[in-house]
Amino acid sequence: MVKVIVSMSNRFRNSPNPDLLHVATIGRAVGLKGDLNFNLHTDFPEQFTKGATFELENGVIITLSSYNSDRSLVHIVGYDSPESAKTLTNAKLFTTKEATRERCKLGKGEFFWFDLPGLFIYEDEKLLGNVLEIERIGVQDYLSIKTDSLLVNQGAAETFLIPYIDHFVKNVDVAMKKITVIGGIDLLEAS
Repeated sequence: MVKVIVSMSNRFRNSPNPDLLHVATIGRAVGLKGDLNFNLHTDFPEQFTKGATFELENGVIITLSSYNSDRSLVHIVGYDSPESAKTLTNAKLFTTKEATRERCKLGKGEFFWFDLPGLFIYEDEKLLGNVLEIERIGVQDYLSIKTDSLLVNQGAAETFLIPYIDHFVKNVDVAMKKITVIGGIDLLEAS
């Protein structure tokens, strides 16, 4: 299963730097101590710990003093009043791939979204294309595939989707830049 660090397919377009990952957006100020609503764009809430630092769109580095996952609230060091906290409303928090790898531990068979684009899709040793990006539609993740030019020249669609579920995805080898699928040819032909 793909465990994602970012759930938005346009994760890099919202970033001031293409090497940064958009992991959360700050909401409105709540209460009298500068707490803020916090909207996650990640499957790894454990990275939001006291002392964790993130970059805002304007390049400012902020440090978390607390995160309450039950109430979706965050408190930022130095923003201790409703007035100062309001200046962060709608700010996007970014982190690096390196920090993500350090803070977020993957289980066996789990991968970060940013590891999959560029990997080649094969079925029965036949190259179908390569991963453009991961798209989340509803609760399901899909591999968005750019079809191999040889297949496009034979009349195949230029792009197609493969659901990222065990029924279709049989093996992912990030080091070899290869994903092996079953039923991908049928999905391409139906596209």
